[in-house]
Amino acid sequence: MRVCFTLRVRPDRLDDYRARHREVWPQMRAALSEAGWRNYSLFLAGDGLLVGYLECDDFDAALAAMARTEVNARWQTEMAEFFEGEGKADERMTPLDEVFHLE
Repeated sequence: MRVCFTLRVRPDRLDDYRARHREVWPQMRAALSEAGWRNYSLFLAGDGLLVGYLECDDFDAALAAMARTEVNARWQTEMAEFFEGEGKADERMTPLDEVFHLE
């Protein structure tokens, strides 16, 4: 399945957010792969709109698998300051409805 979601990065933290993603921890990359996240990309607009895309067999299962890892808990805690709103970003990922796909 293809999943697309949006979040909001604080506009005053855009450069720092980009910098953090140039060096995602190897353990985090491995955990995402092991949890079934494939072809995962993040896109960031100048106003803080963050669009995420990934492919997986089951999004809820992929989220749950990541939630069980220690590295995800550390990453989410460290990244929380970058996002607008309350709570961990991975708990606020709500997939958008796909309305068209060109195959």
